[in-house]
Amino acid sequence: MIDPTTYDELKQIAARYPQARSGLLPMLHLVQSAEGRVTPEGIEACAEILDLSAAEVSGVATFYTMYKRKPVGDYHVGVCTNTLCAVMGGDVIFERLKEHLDVGNDETTEDGKITLEHVECNAACDYAPVVMVNWEFMDNQTPESAVQLVDDLREGNDVHSTRGPKICTWREAERVLAGFDDGLADEGPAAGPASLLGLGIARDHGWTAPDGAGGAAKEGDA
Repeated sequence: MIDPTTYDELKQIAARYPQARSGLLPMLHLVQSAEGRVTPEGIEACAEILDLSAAEVSGVATFYTMYKRKPVGDYHVGVCTNTLCAVMGGDVIFERLKEHLDVGNDETTEDGKITLEHVECNAACDYAPVVMVNWEFMDNQTPESAVQLVDDLREGNDVHSTRGPKICTWREAERVLAGFDDGLADEGPAAGPASLLGLGIARDHGWTAPDGAGGAAKEGDA
């Protein structure tokens, strides 16, 4: 049974949208924040609020990999194993963590602290190989740094993302994805030097994007 507070917050999310069913994705994140996964009760609550069938809600929940049907640990550790990260060492990191944590893909450690999963491209190739903790970036990882990362998380040490805030728990992160502000949006850098390198080169050379008429826009133009 979904608790009354969570049910009311699900209704708040639905009310944000001209068409209430557009709120389903953040609503499912809120269910995960409250329940630790997408539960049958959570599916029924979303369906009731949005006037959908449970089958329709379940179809969405099973389509996207960010929605989990079994409990997730306090920290979801995702290792990118797409091409560039794999070439740069992502596959080695993932194998090392599986061995170190004694879990397989999409499995959780016995202490309930870490869920390990190989994930698709995080659009952070300039920092490959990348590991994400509750969808916060941990850049330029090595097998050794990744092991230290999960050990720090399990021991309750403060861990800060490379380009973002202090790492919170998975349930807290899910609440943010549901649209509830945790006040940490401006904590830490939003972009790093590698991401801004091209912009710096363009400025050094006075390069600008073409305007709508096909000519070069002047520097400083909106």
